Amino acid sequence: MLVVTTENIPGYKIIEIKGLVQGACIKSRSVFGNMFGNLKAMFGGNQDGYIKLVIQTRDEAIQAMINEAQGLNANAIIMMRFDSNEFDSGQGQSMSEVVAYGTAVTIEKI
Repeated sequence: MLVVTTENIPGYKIIEIKGLVQGACIKSRSVFGNMFGNLKAMFGGNQDGYIKLVIQTRDEAIQAMINEAQGLNANAIIMMRFDSNEFDSGQGQSMSEVVAYGTAVTIEKI
């Protein structure tokens, strides 16, 4: 599956537009992860735990989007974008949300 952020793919032509596909993932850190993250924030520095969480969440959202495109028999996704947000679960637990979306298409080499 070819996934690009552009409207066109050099060397390929779009045969069929299958439609919008998206994948979402929401993750939270453990209570201990949040505690250590808060301590680290007090002293400054890179938030490695949060970086890992965001990357993992993003990768799972992309995979969910790809799975949806494969279900439409697409072989590429064009105009891929991300939307992300962080919110409180209501119990003081920070949640990270990422949505990956794009247009599923069928392409062939020119």
